[in-house]
Amino acid sequence: MPRFFSLHKRLTVSLAVILLAVTGVGLAIFKPWLLFIDETVNDEIPTFSTAAAPPAQSSASAGPESTAGATEGPAQQETAQQEPAQQGPVQVASGSFVSHEHSTTGTARILRNPDGSHQLVLENLATSNGPDVRVWLSAGPVIEGKAGWFTAGDYKHLDVAPIKGNLGNQVYNLPAGTDLSEWKSVVLWCDDFNVSFGAAELSAS
Repeated sequence: MPRFFSLHKRLTVSLAVILLAVTGVGLAIFKPWLLFIDETVNDEIPTFSTAAAPPAQSSASAGPESTAGATEGPAQQETAQQEPAQQGPVQVASGSFVSHEHSTTGTARILRNPDGSHQLVLENLATSNGPDVRVWLSAGPVIEGKAGWFTAGDYKHLDVAPIKGNLGNQVYNLPAGTDLSEWKSVVLWCDDFNVSFGAAELSAS
């Protein structure tokens, strides 16, 4: 009988050690406490303008009876064809966030700088904190509701950076040479759970 109780005690201790180890690993990986901690970011958002389409040519000026072009010299024609230089950041795309696994609100903007570089702006972002949340540009569409939680995982994406925080204003530099025509949306993607916290469909400005 004493031998039985000794064996039982050893098994109990062993199981307790294993349970503690598994619990510790789970906590280290999934970090559930992050859901109750807010991280506010207040990056300065550049002053920007919205991209404007060139004015449409009137039918009068485009018609065959127009003779304005015939009287212009080469210098005047060259000046007329030159576009004004970009003076500051210009918004080229934007969209509003919709909620996926966690309630998410805010606005995503892509700005083009005078030097040709691009920045991603997350304005008035409000979402949940979580483990290993990444900011993605995705080639996939944004589907509202639970049906869209995993959509981005099935499409090509550009991993911009780890999210800076779950609240506030954030600015991210996009890699040089980023082809914006490839990307349809901005996604806050949790790598640990392979799920979207929220996403914004981008529309050209």
